[in-house]
Amino acid sequence: MRGYAEYTTQSTPGLERLPKHWSVTPMKQVVTCNDEVLGEDTAVDHEIDYVEISGVTFGQGVTDVATLKFGDAPSRARRIVRSGDVLVSTVRTYLKALALVEEAAPNLIASTGFAVLRPRRIEPSFLGHVVSSDFFVGEVISRSVGVSYPAINSSDLVRILIPLPPLAEQQAIAEFLDRETAKLDALVEEQRRLIALLKEKRQAVISHAVTRGLDPTAPLKPSGINWLGDIPAHWEVVPLKYLTAFKSGGTPSKTNLAYWDGDVPWVSARDLKTATITDSTFRITQQAVADGAAALVPVGSILVLVRGMTLAHSFPVCIAGVPTAINQDLKALSPNPGMDGGFLAWSLRGLAEQSLSRIDEAGHGTKALRMDAWASMEIPLPPEPEQRLIAKALEDKTAKLDALTAEATRAIALLQERRAAMISAAVTGKIDVRETKPAEEAA
Repeated sequence: MRGYAEYTTQSTPGLERLPKHWSVTPMKQVVTCNDEVLGEDTAVDHEIDYVEISGVTFGQGVTDVATLKFGDAPSRARRIVRSGDVLVSTVRTYLKALALVEEAAPNLIASTGFAVLRPRRIEPSFLGHVVSSDFFVGEVISRSVGVSYPAINSSDLVRILIPLPPLAEQQAIAEFLDRETAKLDALVEEQRRLIALLKEKRQAVISHAVTRGLDPTAPLKPSGINWLGDIPAHWEVVPLKYLTAFKSGGTPSKTNLAYWDGDVPWVSARDLKTATITDSTFRITQQAVADGAAALVPVGSILVLVRGMTLAHSFPVCIAGVPTAINQDLKALSPNPGMDGGFLAWSLRGLAEQSLSRIDEAGHGTKALRMDAWASMEIPLPPEPEQRLIAKALEDKTAKLDALTAEATRAIALLQERRAAMISAAVTGKIDVRETKPAEEAA
């Protein structure tokens, strides 16, 4: 798209070149901040719609609202939000929790972790796009202080300089961006639906293979288990505890520096993101192993999560690609003779729903797998040669599905990059969108 006819040079980082008729102003000149709060005298049974930092998704706006009684709400549920307000997270700013609230519910309340910006002399939708632009997000992050919990004061936030075209032009830019980002968002949503369908297909392929095998003509017999139904006639059903040995993990003393930052992977829940584990976020030393502060599990061990909030929605199953130590939230399974490790891993993935049905709550509400119930979970078991055939077939079939998922994920990333670039270009005057029209009008 073409640019403007004339530009001027500015000294503001990110806004060095602006259309000649635009100005630059501190945001506090065109908005007010945190105007209204719920008082401590609010009735305890007063119902609110509460939005937390985690309830705002970058590029999607407010995605999760909890309806609560004031007496049950967190103490940070205080900021009153009106239609047209813009939310900007001032804590954990790297999450980029930013949103224009076009139509606020009557009792919408935001966390004190937000700055609630109320437009006064600026088009609300234009402001919403400005705060989501790369230059503004970069300014917020660069001005944040703190390492593990970076934050910015609201007073510092509203001092950030922003570009300000004439009001009519703000409206034209906002209309253009609303229209064009909606198109890109629709394409992103299509890719997300595709990924969800591929995930469902993948799970169905695995579940069918580990409970019915690869031969659709194989005679079947009742398994005697309601959730399992029929299995191939030549298969057995064996409790998990007879197929594998279980090994627990632990954490070496954090106060002993000689135990940490070594070359031995120490796997925790955060590392269970790939089918084969060859590295970890944290590592321990050989001395920690030699002193008995940690024990290694061998290559080929199956690593599963048995405690943590991830178990509320998924059951990660990985294979150790190198000798590794594990923490106390994991179990390592070593297959017994006659049990192929690859097939056991696929079985646990295919029967994830059954494993999750054996979850209880441990301390502080976290999820934990009941080991007695899980160890007695019955596994459909073909002869070992067939186990290996099924494992190999699943590697091939899931690789194709995973390739399609990766392609859709890349498409989403490209669309989101295009979205961000278009917003930044429009709100900083790199492109002139005043004469653009919807496709139906142009036709």
